[in-house]
Amino acid sequence: MENRYVNVDRKPGMIRPVLISAFTGWNDAADASSLALSTILEESGATRFGSFVGEEFFDYQATRPQVKLVEGVTRALEWPENVLHATEGGAFAGRDVILLSGPEPNFRWKSFSDAVVELAKELDAELIVTLGALLADVPHSRPVSVAANSQDPDLTADLELLPSRYEGPTGITGVLHSVCAEAGIPSVSLWASTPHYLPAVPSAPAALAILEKLTELTGIPVDVSQLEATSGDYQEQISAAVQRDSDLSSYVKMLEDRYDSQASKSDPAEAFGRDVTSGDDLARELEEFLREQRDDEQ
Repeated sequence: MENRYVNVDRKPGMIRPVLISAFTGWNDAADASSLALSTILEESGATRFGSFVGEEFFDYQATRPQVKLVEGVTRALEWPENVLHATEGGAFAGRDVILLSGPEPNFRWKSFSDAVVELAKELDAELIVTLGALLADVPHSRPVSVAANSQDPDLTADLELLPSRYEGPTGITGVLHSVCAEAGIPSVSLWASTPHYLPAVPSAPAALAILEKLTELTGIPVDVSQLEATSGDYQEQISAAVQRDSDLSSYVKMLEDRYDSQASKSDPAEAFGRDVTSGDDLARELEEFLREQRDDEQ
């Protein structure tokens, strides 16, 4: 295997592989997509077989290396990198997975995406799936909607996916899917909607919803029992915290009413998965709502 941007230790022996990627950073609201991919990694027994050349793609002032202590004595540097793991021998009912994880690159997104597509071809990957999560005006107390989009018209028709209607800034996943389309590689993007009023709280329910949609799409079964337990704890803790804040509780109630109203008219994933509201718009909406609440109380 020759790929100037990828260091490969060995070529894994895979059957009908699917390449699944998730990047931390802009594409990973509430850590949902990276949590979903790490769950696959932990439950599948996938092993590392390579990584991308970090110095080609990272600004180390923006994405800094970390100093770690080894056995409490030796200091070691951990450099940011995009890592490749894979299962072998048809681990998932006759199918394998290639897992691409790590921070969103800072530089050369086109070159990075070209390298991913080249690697997928070399490994005979049948499909590329990216996992992502976005902040949206959705309540934590309702089912997480996951939009499955594709730029491939055949996939959109065959799998009944939604053609994306989003316009605006994009991340590495958007560039990767564009390159996949140009190269004729089938690709699907899964995006979970997470509550914008909980941006710093890792969302196990969103990660769980992503994996359920991934299984529905690819037939790849993932053990999500640990995520299910964590999701229950998440709902209890967040609901208790929201109830202690009267303004936030009122705001969530408004979101619940809106969700229920739209969900009764259409599929929730369609209602909430097509259009992405910007972070600034969400912040303005929340501030306006809380200001109106304060005015009503005076």
